[in-house]
Amino acid sequence: MPAATFACGQCGAGLGFVGVRTETCPYCVSPNFVERPPSAHQPRPGFVVAFTGDAATARRQLDAWLGSRSWFADPRIKRARVEQLRGIYVPAYLYSAVADTDYTASIGEHYTQTETRETKDADGHTQTETRSVTRTEYRPLAGHHVGYVTDVLVSASAGLAQAELRAVEPYDLRLLRRYTPAVVTGWITEEFSRDPDDGRRISRAGAIDEVGLRLRRFMPGDSHSDLTWRTSVRWESLEPILVPIWVLAVRYRDDRSALRVVINGQTGAIAGKVPLTAWKVALAIALAAIVIAAIVIAIARHGGSG
Repeated sequence: MPAATFACGQCGAGLGFVGVRTETCPYCVSPNFVERPPSAHQPRPGFVVAFTGDAATARRQLDAWLGSRSWFADPRIKRARVEQLRGIYVPAYLYSAVADTDYTASIGEHYTQTETRETKDADGHTQTETRSVTRTEYRPLAGHHVGYVTDVLVSASAGLAQAELRAVEPYDLRLLRRYTPAVVTGWITEEFSRDPDDGRRISRAGAIDEVGLRLRRFMPGDSHSDLTWRTSVRWESLEPILVPIWVLAVRYRDDRSALRVVINGQTGAIAGKVPLTAWKVALAIALAAIVIAAIVIAIARHGGSG
């Protein structure tokens, strides 16, 4: 069955509905859809991370997460219907490369010295104190590091930002499946909104950041400072894939954009910023102020009676 392709008039996501109907955009709950032909020259996904579980499973995960939120959470989010929880195959790029890095740093080695000093007590008597002091000696270090950076995942979605995808990572990429239309039938599938060159540029920056994290863990000695590095990459690989995301988008106030909670459709990891109820926050602040004031008064009275 061919996918009906629509563009959301609010967030711009290009969505394909294969064997599924929808009335609103799953990202921003806008009903403003315009049917259009699929975009030309789009990357074709090579692999898919499949959903595990159904909407009921995702809803149980969401309910448990909401239940762990504080008493301050806006109760309207808890009234969201299960129909508002949409499963989407989100486009992304999977990047790998060999990274060559030259680095310099100052490596610190701790050593202990014993110090002795003389002091006088309240009666004027001289006494000797001995203590151990830890000091650090720094030495320069320079070197070359070669590493294979794998599984850098970059969102290619118009509706799901990179920060949101990062918040629910990682995926178990050992379970990648070769893409076929049958895998995504019955699910919403988003088109690629980021071209491969843009995806490669962002992925490369992420790979260089990963090299920096590795170098910090790799540094010898007890401490280090002034770490600098310069990285070049080769043997780059960029694979267009689809990853599963559950999206709960709820418009709980007319004057604010929709609240969005995202769930990793494979692992169940959840990310989102639940809105707080203003009067509950104000009440908690007032109660905290009363408690602090009571403690201060009690301490003052105790001190005065002493």
